This record gives sequence, structure tokens and C-alpha cells, in this order.
Amino acid sequence: MTYQAEGYLAEVLLTEEQIQKRVAELGAQISRDYAGQELLLLGILKGSVIFLSDLMRRITIPHQVDFLAFSSYTKGVRESTGVVRILKDLDEPVAGKNLLIVEDIIDTGHTLNYLTQLLQTRNPVSLKICTLLNKTARRVIDIPVDYVGFDIEDKYVFGYGLDLDQVFRNLPFIGVVKPGAGYSRD
Repeated sequence: MTYQAEGYLAEVLLTEEQIQKRVAELGAQISRDYAGQELLLLGILKGSVIFLSDLMRRITIPHQVDFLAFSSYTKGVRESTGVVRILKDLDEPVAGKNLLIVEDIIDTGHTLNYLTQLLQTRNPVSLKICTLLNKTARRVIDIPVDYVGFDIEDKYVFGYGLDLDQVFRNLPFIGVVKPGAGYSRD
């Protein structure tokens, strides 16, 4: 199957097989860690949706799901602005629940720092973080991450939920963007 991303793809960083193997491992670990407890997965839209979907199928304990949406990027910009905006808040209260934030990638840490501070004020029993990709080289704010899929170098990546100017989230792999490449619909 071709995805018409070849003109933007410098290299495949993580194959579909590598990702699925690691997602299965994370699901098993989370299932063990939360055995006998209630768990609420908090997916960060839009990037985490594919990872969250695959992960929740690998978690064998009963759990609930809710979504949040934040933005610290703008179209065509490859750097976080550092200013976090809430685009969608949770539908249900989280007081007294075990929360697991499910994120596609942690970069500077601005968004997750803001989010964890916000969620702590809502009195959860516990608050942990699961990320598919961890880009520590760009970290500005130290964020403790409990579950990491892959530590990656400082490369701009897309696919498996991560977008290139709002497209190519559907790729089953994670690729590195060619230097200077940006998606244009013009």
C-alpha cells in the first residue's frame, strides 16, 4: 500500500512491527500495574488517537477513556510556541480516579507540565504518563514519564497519529520528515 508520503519521508524511524510489539508490551505492563484498580485513560488529541486505540486493546483490565485537546504548535511551525491552549476539556470529573495520560510524543514538556498541574487540582488518586515517543534532547521542563514506548533523537517525525501539517496521521509507521519538507495542499 502506498501512502503518498514518499516526497516528505527521509527515513522510516519505527516500523509498524516495532510499534505494535512495543504497544503490546506497554499494554501488558499497564495491565499488571493497575490490576484490581479502576483506570481512566486520558488521550491527548489528535496525535495520540491511534496509539491510544491500539494500547487500549492491549490493556486487559477494565478501563474508561476520555479525551483532552491542547495546542502549543501552529500549522507549518516545527517548534512549540510554549503557550498551551485548551481546545477540549474532559467530559467527566476525575476526582478519586487513577489517571493515565496517553500522549503521542513528549518534546519540550510544556504541554504535559501544564496538563499535570491542571489535573492535580482535580484530585485524582494517581496521575501517570504514558508516551509512545520520548524526545528528551528537546526537554525544557523535566516531566516524569512512567511508560515510554521509544526514546528518540531530535528529529521531526510523523505517522502513526503524528501529523505533518495535519496529514499523514494514518501511516502505520513513524517516519522522519525530510529537511525543509512541509505538506502543501496548494
